[in-house]
Amino acid sequence: MNHASDTTAAGNGGTLGPEQAAALLDRTTQLARRKFQPSPPWLLVTRAVMVLAALGAIWLTVRGQHPYRGPTGADIAVLVAFVAVNFTVTVAVRRHATAGISGRSRFSQGEIMVLVTALVAGVVAIAVLGAAGVGFATYPTSVLVVPGLAWAVLMATRANWRGVAIGLAVVVIGVVGAFAGPAGAWAVAAVGLCVMLLGSAAAITWQRRRHHLATARMTG
Repeated sequence: MNHASDTTAAGNGGTLGPEQAAALLDRTTQLARRKFQPSPPWLLVTRAVMVLAALGAIWLTVRGQHPYRGPTGADIAVLVAFVAVNFTVTVAVRRHATAGISGRSRFSQGEIMVLVTALVAGVVAIAVLGAAGVGFATYPTSVLVVPGLAWAVLMATRANWRGVAIGLAVVVIGVVGAFAGPAGAWAVAAVGLCVMLLGSAAAITWQRRRHHLATARMTG
């Protein structure tokens, strides 16, 4: 009787009870997480393993090259396959996570344009520097710097500090790779991106666990 009375009061604009408030908070948080954080920890761990395998395989191929000639055609095929699989899985998970959710998407059209422009600008800058004979422009990690900075700035405007940390980590990987040589840069990219993805997965898991504990305390 008391529960029905509480529900009626809430439906008529009355005060929510502790259990109802906790349930509403949990539901709202789940919807927000599905909409704005579509990459679950298992997907990030899968990406970490795949990027370590793909880039690590290229490093094993080029590490003994004197002079450095770059990855083979087979290596490029593996890298392209990794990008294609990663993109397909990400889109599928994104669609499943946001099924039935309307409203503002994760990124606005302007933000997407900023990210795409940053990536293109990074590639163009590296191509120009490479044509000018700048050695580190041929390193695979050099192209990460500009997009990493753009991502960090975009996440800062959203007050998403975990996203800022990821963007800065990408920048650091790009800078460290510049000191590792053309072959060593592949190893830096493989290990650095793998660690970054695993760290992100651990951070999301910890954040969700903390939320569940807080919800349990409210309902308890």
